Amino acid sequence: MPIVNADIAAVFGEIADLLELQGANPFRIRAYRNAARTLGEMGRSVRAMLERGEDLDALPGIGADLAGKIAEVVNTGSCAQLERLRRELPPGMTALLAIPGLGPKRVRTLHDELGIETLEQLLVAAREGRVGQVHGFGAKTQQLILDAAQRQLAQDRRFKLAAASQVADALLAELRAVPGVKQAVAGGSLRRMRDTVGDLDLLVTAGRGSPVMQRFAAGADVERVLSQGATRASIVLRSGLQVDLRAVPPASFGAAWLYFTGSKPHNIALRRLAQEAGLKLNEYGLFRGDRRIAGATEASVYQALGLDFIEPELREDRGEIDAARVHRLPRLVQLADLRGDLHSHSKASDGHDTLEAMANAARAHGLQYLAVTEHSKRLALVHGLDAGRLARQIDEIDALNARLQGIVLLKGVEVDILEDGSLDLPDAILGRLDLVVGAIHHRFDLPREQQTARLLRAMDHPHFSILAHPSGRLIDERPASDIDLQRVVRKARERGCFLELNAHPARLDLGELACRMARDEGVLVSIDSDAHSTLEFDNLRWGVGQARRGWLGPADVLNTRKLEDLRPLLAATMGRSASAITSAAPRLAAPAAAGRHQQLRKRVRSG
Repeated sequence: MPIVNADIAAVFGEIADLLELQGANPFRIRAYRNAARTLGEMGRSVRAMLERGEDLDALPGIGADLAGKIAEVVNTGSCAQLERLRRELPPGMTALLAIPGLGPKRVRTLHDELGIETLEQLLVAAREGRVGQVHGFGAKTQQLILDAAQRQLAQDRRFKLAAASQVADALLAELRAVPGVKQAVAGGSLRRMRDTVGDLDLLVTAGRGSPVMQRFAAGADVERVLSQGATRASIVLRSGLQVDLRAVPPASFGAAWLYFTGSKPHNIALRRLAQEAGLKLNEYGLFRGDRRIAGATEASVYQALGLDFIEPELREDRGEIDAARVHRLPRLVQLADLRGDLHSHSKASDGHDTLEAMANAARAHGLQYLAVTEHSKRLALVHGLDAGRLARQIDEIDALNARLQGIVLLKGVEVDILEDGSLDLPDAILGRLDLVVGAIHHRFDLPREQQTARLLRAMDHPHFSILAHPSGRLIDERPASDIDLQRVVRKARERGCFLELNAHPARLDLGELACRMARDEGVLVSIDSDAHSTLEFDNLRWGVGQARRGWLGPADVLNTRKLEDLRPLLAATMGRSASAITSAAPRLAAPAAAGRHQQLRKRVRSG
């Protein structure tokens, strides 16, 4: 299998980890982290860019040195710098960085003081009380580390959705090119759009004599072959991701795709329903006795069982079968339903591109509006804006809106929610904005009652529109904060503000169950990219997948609304009347082009 972006991102991420453990220059470390993030999230294949002779230096945060290393990884699967760093440090130490509370400095301290190089050694030392005796740790920190290490060792390795999708896309492209293969699709948790993926389930239909299984097992990225036969094979890739492939005849394709998509509880419920009707359901079809009555398509199986078609994201046995039986399934939101994006960053804080470049990229993705929401001043490391800089950006956005065509920039900020629930910027400047996105970026470890109260106080602020990434989790890096989510959702309903589903693949926050809770309470959810570059609007697809798992339809999502319908909703969260914000709204085209302006307004409104 050819190298995909996720492979290169993993190499750069490991280099950054190893450099941190060595105490290298922070700017150098940050360059590798930023490059890993860019590559891990962008939709374009850098391998394909290299094959076309495109210049990788044009990518955000990628200079000549990193571009050369990308080419090296594409050609060899690794790079010399990574191999050198691996030789210089014990191999288990990077795993310690995944433990919450253990940064590079503390990992180095534990190594120097206690000789700890692996998670297992850390676990033993914490159980014996030796970690707490090291200067700067203590009994409380020791217990937190012990709990986190135990969780880390207990959990099966899972891969972020975006990274698994890159691998699956590359594998499916390879399989479709094999002689005799007619269909090649992915199933499993990837197709159901779970936030993480344990392994990949691939399915093909192929003619007799096709070498598909042999080609699959002989791929360049295969570390080991677990099994291989005429109709099935299992491999483990060098990344550690297991991939299972099944070949089925066309008459069974739908039943097999249904079966291998899962989930297991959904499949069990379907089989029980079939048994109650005197039928038998398995991966080969739906049978009455020995006669197959459905199975060529998934829809044929559902129809024969008296059910409406159930979208893959809903197949978790959470009421979808009962809803399908009585024709009450929701029409789920789709990417094309999104009209705008209410969370993005430019070069003014920690983004990579200018306001105008971000606006043009959002328009190219079919969006009609984009909220610019830089970080506030507390986040000095990412150049957060104080009141003065934010005021200058407000003026810059006004000037830019006067000449932008086909898209409107909304004036916002991602303001830090401080530990006492107050906001990081004064009311005088917040009141000049179209929306305020509130977010927690520190003290994620507060007790449940204190953390919940912090959010509730912030949402009571007179200028508060959207609670960003409410749980604060980072998948595989930081657990969700302990909050009373139901109180937060009901507070949003009472206050009239909104909750964000942050579509960044490391966040996907709100989670699916929280989305459904918001839907049931009548609270609108904003699906936002949190884009830090022009390449990251592709993140929206992951957020839409999570929203679909939460049963959200277009009406449940804030940013499916046209701009003229969105403005009054935002105005209400900012303590202003709808008429006040509408009268101050920017035009959708340059004033000099009056006729073109009117035509464009009609197109956008009807869009």
